[in-house]
Amino acid sequence: MTRVLTINGGSSSVKFGIHDVADEVVEVSVGQSGSDEDLFTRIGDVQPDAIGHRIVHGGADLFTPVLIDASVLARLQRATAFAPLHGPASLALIAQAEARFPGVPQVACFDTGFHADLPEIAATLPLPKPLRDQGVRRYGFHGLSCESIIAQFGACLPERLIIAHLGSGASVTAVRSGRSVDTSMGMTPAGGVTMATRTGDIDPGVLLYLMREHGMDANALEDLIDRRSGLLGLSGVSSDLRMLRATESPAATLAIAIFCRSVAKQIAGMLAVLGGADLIVFTGGIGEHDEAARAFICADLAFAGSVPTAVMPSQEGARIARHVHEVTVR
Repeated sequence: MTRVLTINGGSSSVKFGIHDVADEVVEVSVGQSGSDEDLFTRIGDVQPDAIGHRIVHGGADLFTPVLIDASVLARLQRATAFAPLHGPASLALIAQAEARFPGVPQVACFDTGFHADLPEIAATLPLPKPLRDQGVRRYGFHGLSCESIIAQFGACLPERLIIAHLGSGASVTAVRSGRSVDTSMGMTPAGGVTMATRTGDIDPGVLLYLMREHGMDANALEDLIDRRSGLLGLSGVSSDLRMLRATESPAATLAIAIFCRSVAKQIAGMLAVLGGADLIVFTGGIGEHDEAARAFICADLAFAGSVPTAVMPSQEGARIARHVHEVTVR
């Protein structure tokens, strides 16, 4: 049995869990969430055998779970260019975990790993080859969440599955026979669905216009795209869907509608990729708990006929713990 501390730093929260992992079983004995400032205080006196981190982006060459050493840290530092909203925070958590539990092995588990073998038609971005050769491609994210959904099905996994992970970050993934064949996010976690503070897909000409006419540089555009847009930018009130529903202002209502419509459009695209679907799974904080959002999305998809839907929990911590066990017991 391996006792694994899992640390899942998302865009809006930090979650942790203590998992006792055997070869076939993952048992969760503790699970809470908090900010990175009080995380290790809340973890308490637990002494893990190993620590697993959810890493959103490992760059062009890190996809498989790996023990963290100086070389891996250097590569993770370079990969922050792909995920500036998540990468630096993950590195800070790794450093804090090392300080709190010196000498305990730490393992990086990548959200991009599930999408590493995307078909060429999905992974390739329409850019010149020299840029593509430098790692500019579709990577895809929320892979650990997708893995956890597939694991929960076991032998009953549908052949054609669409997973809508809807939270502060949101993405839609098409899965055929357990493998990712397309996904809404691109080179970075900023693309695809409209999100809590991120734009999702946006006309690239808008960015050129803002650079040319408003003098915005890369840092200003990054702040706009990742931190000031999405539900927050649309509503002018909040990035939290629950608060927007309570507000009931016209801007908040429109923000919710745009979010739901953007999810429906991505799911419709994945129906084209798969030639239909046997099941659509909603997961993530919004996907699991916002029945009204699910109803709006499904109403938009009524044209596709009767596609079954399900609500399932995202169990990223359990997948991280499993990967850590596999890496550390080799």
